[in-house]
Amino acid sequence: MNLVQLNHDMQGRDPQSVLSWALDHYEKIAISFSGAEDVVLVDMATRFRGDVQVFSLDTGRLHPETCRFLEEVRQHYGIRLEILFPDFDLVQALVQKKGLFSFHREGHKECCAVRKVEPLRRKLDSLDAWITGQRMDQSPGTRAAIPLVQRDPSFSTEDHALIKFNPLANWTSDEVWAYIRENDVPYNSLHERGYISIGCEPCTRPVLPNQHEREGRWWWEDTAAKECGLHAGNLKATGS
Repeated sequence: MNLVQLNHDMQGRDPQSVLSWALDHYEKIAISFSGAEDVVLVDMATRFRGDVQVFSLDTGRLHPETCRFLEEVRQHYGIRLEILFPDFDLVQALVQKKGLFSFHREGHKECCAVRKVEPLRRKLDSLDAWITGQRMDQSPGTRAAIPLVQRDPSFSTEDHALIKFNPLANWTSDEVWAYIRENDVPYNSLHERGYISIGCEPCTRPVLPNQHEREGRWWWEDTAAKECGLHAGNLKATGS
């Protein structure tokens, strides 16, 4: 499959069309779900088919509101939401060696590698493609050039070419929230308290008016290079 040509052909299509194409052409495919963009994709996908595969990561450090949100989505759409957990031994070793807040001193990558990347890699090894809610305007420093479809730069191997679809790449935050309001889509109650980009509780805070949404994540680090590892290939693509 020529992904460059496919991405070119998909330009101008709406997210529903990209999503439908992906679900029609891949059997082993799943939606990665955690936030507002992802639940929009779940809402769209369940209008096409009732057996769409959806998974989410429970890092052990999520807000209680996020946990309730995951359950609300599961019940609202009647889906089988697969919750992925990090390896207990890896988490215990990290915490015993460096404590619960080593990311404030050393950066977030090591903690995210244990709590997010490792369980995600286990899941993606069983798939041929996955669907994410990334948008180009989420982060000018790392996501400004994400395509609608790509060979995953982080999780593909020589023996396993994993395809990643980003149906909302060309959408803005305003378009996401317009869809949520117009279609009565569930959302995380933290959004009502100024949270925009929501991750783990110790690493997420509300943003002030006119602050970029990613400034609420890992605010003690460089604003231009904020990726947790799930989409670390964005950093390579932008030269960060």
